[in-house]
Amino acid sequence: MRAAIDTNILAYAAGVNGDALRTDALNLLDRLAQGMGVVPVQALGELFNVLTRKAGWKRADARNTVLGWSDTFPLVPTSEPVIAGALELATTHNFGLWDGIIVAAAAESGCRFLLTEDLQEGFIWRGVTVANPFSKSLHPLLMQALQ
Repeated sequence: MRAAIDTNILAYAAGVNGDALRTDALNLLDRLAQGMGVVPVQALGELFNVLTRKAGWKRADARNTVLGWSDTFPLVPTSEPVIAGALELATTHNFGLWDGIIVAAAAESGCRFLLTEDLQEGFIWRGVTVANPFSKSLHPLLMQALQ
């Protein structure tokens, strides 16, 4: 089962929000790097902003981190169908456009899950289920996929 990785997972892996979340995020990403995970390009742009604006990183360090994730996981481009899907999500489900791009990219790349803490757990759109990988009770399909 494929899973798309949202910005917050990558930011936690970079140490944003403390060492405990960093360790958990790195362990998760290590499992996903076995061919299960993909990263929407939108998430990499957001990560750069989080690292430079919120975490105060130097731009060169943030760039290197972003490029490192792009070497680790296949990327999902923000294509015309992704934008169309994001607009549908914004219109019919009241999503912000940028969150919609992440969800639509997950759907376009054939993912079963979008791993994030930022969206409603259990929301399903075009076969993609939003799952919080840090929740005390993981979505049953996500538990199965990670075993």
